[in-house]
Amino acid sequence: MRFPSVETLQDWRTSAREFLNREIPPDQIHWNNDQTTPSLFGDDDDVATTSNRATAENGSTHHVPKAFLELASRVAAHRDPARWEILYRTLWRLTHGEKQLLSITTDDDVYRLVRMRKAVDRDVHKMKAFVRFRRVHAAPDDPQSETYVAWHRPDHRIVSLAAPFFARRFKGMNWSILTPDESVRWDQESLTFGPGVPASEAPSEDELEELWKTYYASIFNPARVKIKAMKAEMPVRYWDTMPETELIPDLIRQADSRVETMIAKSEGFHETATSYFPGFDSETPLTLSVLNEAAASCQACDLHQCASQVVFGQGPANAKVVLVGEQPGDQEDRLGQPFVGPAGQLLETVLQSAGIPRSSIYVTNVVKHFKFTQSGPRRLHKKPSSREIYACRPWMEAELAIIDPAVVVCLGSTPAQALFGRDFRVTNQRGQVRPTDWCRQTIATWHPAAILRMPDGERKSAMRDELTRDLAMISELVPGISR
Repeated sequence: MRFPSVETLQDWRTSAREFLNREIPPDQIHWNNDQTTPSLFGDDDDVATTSNRATAENGSTHHVPKAFLELASRVAAHRDPARWEILYRTLWRLTHGEKQLLSITTDDDVYRLVRMRKAVDRDVHKMKAFVRFRRVHAAPDDPQSETYVAWHRPDHRIVSLAAPFFARRFKGMNWSILTPDESVRWDQESLTFGPGVPASEAPSEDELEELWKTYYASIFNPARVKIKAMKAEMPVRYWDTMPETELIPDLIRQADSRVETMIAKSEGFHETATSYFPGFDSETPLTLSVLNEAAASCQACDLHQCASQVVFGQGPANAKVVLVGEQPGDQEDRLGQPFVGPAGQLLETVLQSAGIPRSSIYVTNVVKHFKFTQSGPRRLHKKPSSREIYACRPWMEAELAIIDPAVVVCLGSTPAQALFGRDFRVTNQRGQVRPTDWCRQTIATWHPAAILRMPDGERKSAMRDELTRDLAMISELVPGISR
């Protein structure tokens, strides 16, 4: 049994190269780990950019995938003492017949390494978001001595990974970032790494904090306050180094009144569809038919002025699956039924290919009126504005609350962003099953209209196949729905 002492990634690489070329298997090595030494200091050899070969002195060569080297550069910053052992075991397997190992995400070793990498990446992201510099005044006889210092408590040893970002962002000033394990200094030319320091060595507040608090209060959006989400994204342990967190309790207490003020000041927009909902105190239960009847008189936005009629959702009230589109089109507006035009016909065909009977699902749209521009005799689809979507979406939310489906499928970016959030991108996140506030199993995919508008024939065919596969997933999520 060998007991190499490993303090840095370079230490591990040197030892791993030697053991690999001597054909020493992983079970004969116990890796010692010293967490008191900075993680990636003192070596300019960046793993992600070095040659992807480990070469022994005797001339033998092992081919190592670049993806593994990049993975190792992130995992090395993790605090798990087992990381060196897992990295070497994975390296051994890659060089002894398992060349495709990294593509097997269910493998125990690969799974653990990927989890470590994601944890490190999240920690780097949080460091970039939560570091707050305080100004240290220059000496009277040396104006160049002015510098900025920040103290941060990361979960992992990530200073060397995050430091280049700060060097680019704050290139024209002298600064230092201190953490319990390691520190880094930028002198406007180069980065210098050093040991960790306690929080007591960081400077106390300065006049810049008042400016930062003023800025934070001005951008605080009370309409999007979610306490649990805020604490998940901005953990409380970081609050003592972030001046704006002193304002959070008061801002939250004022949130309701500020939302009302925001709505009242919105130009040309003073209400949502909830103003037209039937009374909840009546003896009539809130059903889809009651909602449909109430929606016919909705004037929460201006779209009702030009559209022929409201186009409400359609399908069984006990449907296990709900498909949500953006808005009705020209034929839907004329007939008063959702998805009966060209896009609806393509949807029907794709559902048949996926083995899903349309009669078993409920189809609706985020916006219930047709928005268009007139071009001669033709009425051309026009994307609804954020205000129109916001005004109308309570109808969709009420539909989902009544139906309580097992699966919701968002067709296109408008419903996807309404349910997942404005940062959601169908092009990157299509076909992923995720929980939302409205359904535990929510999926986004292409809208049939987007496929019809695609000029590239090859791309159009690929998008149609992707839509078919995404809808076919419904059979796996809702057993028994297929024909």
